[in-house]
This record gives sequence, structure tokens and C-alpha cells, in this order.
Amino acid sequence: MRFRTLKELADICTAENKSISEFMLEEQAKESGRSTEQEFGKMAAYYKIMKEAVQKGLTEDTTSRSGLTGMDAQRVMSYMSGSVPSVGEEACRAMAYALAVSEVNASMGRVIATPTAGSCGIIPGVFVSAQQRFGWDDDHLVMGLFSAGAIGYIIANNSFVSGAEGGCQAEVGSAIGMAAGAMVELRGGTPAQAVHAVGLALKNTLGLICDPVGGLVEIPCIVRNGFGAVNALAAADMALAGVRSAIPSDEVIQVMYEAGSAMPEKYRETAKGGLAQTPTGKKMMQELKLSRKRT
Repeated sequence: MRFRTLKELADICTAENKSISEFMLEEQAKESGRSTEQEFGKMAAYYKIMKEAVQKGLTEDTTSRSGLTGMDAQRVMSYMSGSVPSVGEEACRAMAYALAVSEVNASMGRVIATPTAGSCGIIPGVFVSAQQRFGWDDDHLVMGLFSAGAIGYIIANNSFVSGAEGGCQAEVGSAIGMAAGAMVELRGGTPAQAVHAVGLALKNTLGLICDPVGGLVEIPCIVRNGFGAVNALAAADMALAGVRSAIPSDEVIQVMYEAGSAMPEKYRETAKGGLAQTPTGKKMMQELKLSRKRT
């Protein structure tokens, strides 16, 4: 790849008069040795799976094998149909769709890791709800995935995308940044605006710990996906409005790396701290162990 930082990415795209997605599609084809048509087709297949996961999460039983989670996406949709959501219908729908995909993951359904399974609901939640809202065709959203991929590539190579390495900021935070930057491009924003959206998104998840109850990607992972979709929309809107990340986005990524490196082990997906070690968290896992013994 011809870029290592968000600044390099934006500068190249501006100089060559290309969107981030167009540039990334070309770079990915060069990297893989496949044609741009082949790479686009592969990404289109991924987007199809994302849409299927949203639909499944909204219409089927998503109770997880542990029994700890499931059906919250449908609860949110039901609430939305009979009330006026405080965050507005569009944000509430993105939140519900993100929950749906994350619940499909927890119930052993098929999802696309973006960038991980623990954060798999955020990009589909933002993309699929936006597609319905704005009437975009699939090809537009597929290109958006290339934009998100370029951002994820930079984060992964300069910081973390794994909760075990850098906490939940690395998983949910990265996904929020990827979705926010891509959403800016989908709405017609510039590469520079997309890069600002990433910084705005990431700086508000810095230090977020990874503390799954029982080590399962359920509590609090699923609800963080729902909140993450809403945060991504907010960051995109700020950037499109002209709000800039006062701290350059590449520096925010560096801080994420420093925070993750300094994070105690118990806050990095070990289930040894945080919500996993609350009295209720421990009680839930004890009850689950007893239930498994009976069966």
C-alpha cells in the first residue's frame, strides 16, 4: 500500500482527485494481484452477508447459547414503532441494526468482522440504515466498505484492532472510526473531512476497556455496538459540518496505541476486571456454569 497514515491517505486522494474508496480499490487490486472487478465482487459478497445479518437479527430468535442476550434489536424496533425515539428515528434505526448484527454473532450466526466479530454490528448498522434512508444502491455501499477498509488498515498498522491487545477502544472504537469516515464519503464529503471524522470518533472511545462477562462476546459488547453506530453518525455529521479534529487523527491513533499498551491485563478481554468482575457479572457466570452442569 502507498500509505501508512490518514494524512498520507487524504493527501494522495486529494492530489490524484480520487475518493478514498476509489484509491483503496485500486491499491487492494495491486496488492492481491486480482482485478478491481474481482475485488469489488468480493466486497459486494461481504456487504450481502451484512444485510442478511441485519434481517436475521430483526426477524429471527437471536437468543445466544448462553441465554444471556438476544432479541434486544427487536425490542428497540418495537419501541421505535410506538414511540418517538429520543435520538431520532434514523439514529435509533442504526442502533437497532447494529444490535441485530451483534446478536446474530452472539447466537452463532454468520457475520463479517469489521474489524472484529466483537464490533461486527457498527458498520452494518450505519450502512444498511443509511442505504434505506437515502435510497443508495448496493454499489455505493460496497465502495463505502473500501473506504472503511482503508481506515481500518491504517488503524491496524499503527495501533490495535484487537480487544486482547488494546481494550474495547481497539474494537468498538476502530469500528466507529471506520464507519464515521466512510459515512462522510458516502454523503459526498472530502477525504480530509473523512479523516477528521475518524479522529472525532476515536478520541471519544480512548481508554475504553474490554471486560466481557465470562469472556463471552455478549455483555457489554452487544450494547456497545448499538451505541457505536450512533456515535459514528454523530462524528460523520460533525465532520461534514466542518468540525475538525483539533488533535490530528493520526495522533489520536497513536494515543489509542499508548492507552492500549498501558492498559492493565484485566481490562484486555481477560474477564478479570471491569463489568465481568462485578457481583452481578460473577453471579451470571456462576448460574451459567451450574446450568451447563445440569445439562
